[in-house]
This record gives sequence, structure tokens and C-alpha cells, in this order.
Amino acid sequence: MADVPPIVTRGLTKVYRDFWGRAKVHALVGLDLELARGEIFGLLGPNGSGKSTTIKLLLGLIFPTAGSARVLGHPPGTPAVNQRIGYLPEESYLHRFLTGEETVDFYGRLFGLGRPQRRRRTAELLDLVGLDRRARARQLREYSKGMSRRIGLAQALVNDPELLLLDEPTSGLDPIGTREMKDLLLRLKARGKTLLLSSHLLADVQDVCDRIGILDRGRLRELGRVKDLLMIRDVFQLQASGVTPQARDALLACVRQAGATVLSAAHPTTTLEDLFLRVVRAEGAARRSGPAAGGGRAAAPPPAPADGDG
Repeated sequence: MADVPPIVTRGLTKVYRDFWGRAKVHALVGLDLELARGEIFGLLGPNGSGKSTTIKLLLGLIFPTAGSARVLGHPPGTPAVNQRIGYLPEESYLHRFLTGEETVDFYGRLFGLGRPQRRRRTAELLDLVGLDRRARARQLREYSKGMSRRIGLAQALVNDPELLLLDEPTSGLDPIGTREMKDLLLRLKARGKTLLLSSHLLADVQDVCDRIGILDRGRLRELGRVKDLLMIRDVFQLQASGVTPQARDALLACVRQAGATVLSAAHPTTTLEDLFLRVVRAEGAARRSGPAAGGGRAAAPPPAPADGDG
């Protein structure tokens, strides 16, 4: 099964209907997506864009209106899938009166781990997410938001999953905690795990993701490798040392002929934040200009979701 993509969607669509069965919210429209094994994929979008709906569909928590999804080669939500994935929701609904150690041990029991294996796994995961001995002995009701994210990630890793679905993994972390979380995500990737993360923190996504997709109003507007999407292709930038005044006014070939050392010659890039805002604003401008105008990579989108899906 190693050649099976971890996630494949074809025309995945979710429409929420009112009491009379009429279409009320087009939360996701025709999503075609395929993740490669061992990559970190970032799913971006403003509030109401369909990110949470996508994750819920992949988890089998809700059912699609149209289209299909396969997770690790199986339909979402089946036991064969759930045993091999980990999930960190935006808000970790964990038992507040358990300690950190008891929480990880509890989820280990749910996955059928024996006591010696749970003890080793609990210690390993709490070390991995950076919870010291004092923190792991405290009840979760005393945890800060950052500590709650750490223990949430630990419970998502109890079963040593092949695929991780992470909703806002760096939310609530201070700069040091954010850096440690990003380093942890990269270590998980180095272990061969596939990660799908949803985030509003664009700089964090830019630092760790191999590819990104930008959702807006339920439609996928951009998809590709981070470095390719951020490249400004119609501008070429050259940096060189030892350039004489005469060579400064010449072309690249003349610079080399003048004996200068070229330090870099590449396309400059924009930032992920600028790309995100450009895509979303372009869609908004297309909608305001009328139904005949196009925008992004898809037709004019349906009405915006009203249920706060993000």
C-alpha cells in the first residue's frame, strides 16, 4: 500500500441544506486534491472557506453531497483508517480533570496498548512535545493554551499514525513554543509521516509546508509547491561581488566577463501572506465586477458559508 496516496479527493462537495431541503450553504465545491506520502501540506483560507469542512469529510464526521474521498486507500471514517491517523482539532476536547500523563495513557488504552507499552509511549510523547515532569503531573484544567496544544498533539501521536490532520497546530503558542512546534512537525516528516495542516498563521505554513492549497468560498483557488507559488517569475534578481562600475551597467554575460563572482541568480519571491491576500482579494474583485468576470482558477463561487466554518 506504500504507493497509495494518503489522501485523494475527486470532486468533493458538501452542501448544507435548510429544513425544506433547499441548498443553503455551499461549504465545499468540487475539491480535487492528492497528497504525496511524507509531505507537509498546508490548507489555507479565510473563515468560511471550507477548511474545517474538508477535514471533517476526511475524518468521516460528515458525509459529502457529491464526489469522493479516499484516506490511506479506504473510505473516510472506517476502522482501517482511524487506526492509522492522528487528529488535532482546533480546540482539544480533552478531559479537564486528568493530568497530562493520564491523558496520554487514556488514549493509549483506547488504542489497545498494554501497560508497559503505554508507560513508555507516554514518557516518549510528553518529552517529544516539551512537557516537563511538573507540567505532565498537572490537571489539564490548569494548562495554558500553549500547553493544551502540546498535550493535544501528544494524544494525536499515541497510535504512531501514518497521517496527521492538524487544525491550527501553533495556535496559542509563544514564539519559542511556535518554533519548537514547527521543528517537531519537520521531525515527524523526517520520520516518514504525512501531515495535512490547516492554519491562519501564514508565516508558520511558509516555514514548514512543501505544498499549499488556498480555499476561498468553498473552491480551491491555488495549488502548488510553496517556492513555485511565491516566485515572482517576471522579475530576475542578480547579486554579485567584485563588480566594477563598468560591469554594473552590463548584462549577466558582461558581469561574468568582467571577472565578478555571481553570488546568486534567481527569481525573487513574494511572501505567503502576500500571495494569500492577492488570491482572496482577486476573487472578491471578480465577484464585485459581475457574474461575467472570472477569478482565480475556478468559476464564480457560490454564496459564502454562514456557519462559521473555517
